[in-house]
Amino acid sequence: MKGFGPSTFGELYAEDYDKWNDPGTTDEAVDLLWEIAANRKTLELAIGTGRIAVPLAQRGLEIHGIDASPEMVAELRKRPGGATIPVSIGDMADVDIDGSFDFVFLIFNTLFNLRSQNDQIRCFQNASTRLNESGLFLIEAYVPDLSEFVDGQFVRTRHVGMNSAFVETAVHDAAAQTVEYQRIHMTETGTRFRPLPVRYAWPAEIDLMAKLAGLQLKDRWGSWTRAPFTGTSKMHVSLYEKSK
Repeated sequence: MKGFGPSTFGELYAEDYDKWNDPGTTDEAVDLLWEIAANRKTLELAIGTGRIAVPLAQRGLEIHGIDASPEMVAELRKRPGGATIPVSIGDMADVDIDGSFDFVFLIFNTLFNLRSQNDQIRCFQNASTRLNESGLFLIEAYVPDLSEFVDGQFVRTRHVGMNSAFVETAVHDAAAQTVEYQRIHMTETGTRFRPLPVRYAWPAEIDLMAKLAGLQLKDRWGSWTRAPFTGTSKMHVSLYEKSK
């Protein structure tokens, strides 16, 4: 999608990101991440508005972040305790931050915001570089469901009100594994367009990216509550460890 860069997401979405993007799994995610990260120096890639980082910091975790969007980080700073979390502004694929870490995580499908396989591989490689020996890297992502596309496209309604509607459209390129979303908010005061291009990857492909970066799969679950990952799972939480 021409004109959509690393910082564009925050420019378009930061203002009301948490309102429209609540996955309903925050408590479960924080619990599992705390269990894994406790006593580990931690880095969150694409820290965003601090939905996960702030409650982890409140539990006493030493957590740092990186994000491409000053607007998203400004929302993080508004949360109680969010002002004290160190955050570097930059492309998460470069992991442009000083120091090394025991645990790095990237959740809520954000790996797919990197729109080429090379960029996704680069993200794994740079995360691995920042990990200490025996460090851990966790990814949360959806399992692609191509059944929702008809002739490579779909239109669906996400919200309808008395004076508003929220419609999502998408075009799918199976060869490139890309989807170009356009989210359209219509209200009495006007219409707002919020595009989102993504490049999805299957779990097996993500495992190969990890292997190329010197990481190996340690655990994989079908939910934040550690449900088994099966052929019908709609998402996965995958934990990798640095190869010895």
